[in-house]
Amino acid sequence: MGVKTFQRARSDEQRAERRRAILATAATMLTEMPVADVSLNELSRRVGLAKSNVLNYFDSREAVLLELSSSELAAWVKDLDATVGDALPELSIDDRAEQLISAIVGTLAERPVLCDLFSAQAAVLERNITTETALAFKRAAAASYEDMITAVVGVLPELGRDGAGRFIATASLLAGAIWSHSHPVPAILAAYEADPSLEAIRLQFEPALTDSLRTLLYGALPRATK
Repeated sequence: MGVKTFQRARSDEQRAERRRAILATAATMLTEMPVADVSLNELSRRVGLAKSNVLNYFDSREAVLLELSSSELAAWVKDLDATVGDALPELSIDDRAEQLISAIVGTLAERPVLCDLFSAQAAVLERNITTETALAFKRAAAASYEDMITAVVGVLPELGRDGAGRFIATASLLAGAIWSHSHPVPAILAAYEADPSLEAIRLQFEPALTDSLRTLLYGALPRATK
């Protein structure tokens, strides 16, 4: 892949273009490697800027990835809303719950970059950043959270907004954790291949997340409908 070389940005539009180039390059890297392997050195090399220059636009590697996470999350929420659509009132609660679970799992499985960012968020991405970056990220997350609540309540109004919010908060944690464990490092993959008896403890993302969300949602519905 060719490496661009940028001249010094002298206007607001040029600075905005540098930011877009950095984000686009990082997004491409995430399609090729996990979050853990995205280094500031390689990002700088690919974008054609010195590492110190990249840090003029973002606090850190983590700040770049957090901004990408916000964009990915907002795009996924639109996917989810379009997939669940309007719930059919004649369907039972169980049918609508299954519809919601299927939509969440299916749309997340199509966004591996977002799932990988979810899995790294608290332990990696929310470190080494400024308060300003943290505020921007959390405000974007809060806006997406409200949109997700609206989508969930549209399918299962029985949950109410509070119940939908609790479901979403826990579901996102489950998605990140299950993604991490279902996409292990090469040494763990080799262990599974070397010993077929270990297959029983190997997680597969879609079935594991489906089972977990089903348990979570059916546990929340009885309380919400009382």
